Amino acid sequence: MFWLVFVASQVLSWRRASGERRLQLKWLMSGAAVCMAAVAVTALVGTLDRSASPALQVVVDLVSLGIAALPVSIGVAILKYRLYDIDRIISRSLAYAIVTGLLVGVYAGLVLLATQVFKFHSTVAVAAATLAAAALFNPVRRRVQLRVDRWFNRARYDADQMVAGFAARLKDTVDLDSVRDDLAGVVHQALEPAHVSLWIADRG
Repeated sequence: MFWLVFVASQVLSWRRASGERRLQLKWLMSGAAVCMAAVAVTALVGTLDRSASPALQVVVDLVSLGIAALPVSIGVAILKYRLYDIDRIISRSLAYAIVTGLLVGVYAGLVLLATQVFKFHSTVAVAAATLAAAALFNPVRRRVQLRVDRWFNRARYDADQMVAGFAARLKDTVDLDSVRDDLAGVVHQALEPAHVSLWIADRG
C-alpha cells in the first residue's frame, strides 16, 4: 500500500510539473521502480529452494543490488537537479544546529554564572537565562544564517545582496529611466530570465 500511494503521488506530481522539476521526478520514479521490482523479485525467489541451483543464488545477489537504485537515483537527482532544494536544507539544518549550540552554551553559562558566582537562587537564574536565550534567538539566527548561506546557499546569498544593493541605490535615485534600467539589471543577475517586461502606470 505504501508503494502504491508513493507511486500515485509521484505520478500526479510529474503530470503537474515541467522543466527541471520533471527531470527530478524522472530520476526519483525510475529509481523507485527499479527498487520495487528488485524487492518483488527477491521476495519471489526467496520462496524457492536456492540450494538446488547455485545460479539462482547468483540471480538473487544481482537482483538485490537493484534495491540500491532508489538511493542512487535520489543522489543523482539531488546533485544534478537540486532535488528537494538540498542546498537550502543543508543551510537551514546547519544554521539551526549552530544556533542551538550557541544558545545552549549561553544558557548554561548564564545559569552557572548566576548560581555559582553571584549566588542567585537557582529558579531565578534559570528564568533569567531562559529569557536571555529567547531574546538572543532571532538576532543570532539571522547572523548565523547569513554566514551559513554565504558558504552553503550562495545563490540565495548573492540574490539577497543584489536586492539589498538595489534598495540602497533606490533611495538616492530620482530618474525613472535609471531605476528601470537598474531594476532590469538586478532581475537579470538574480533570476536570469529569458525576457523581462516592465509596466509603469501612467498617473498623469
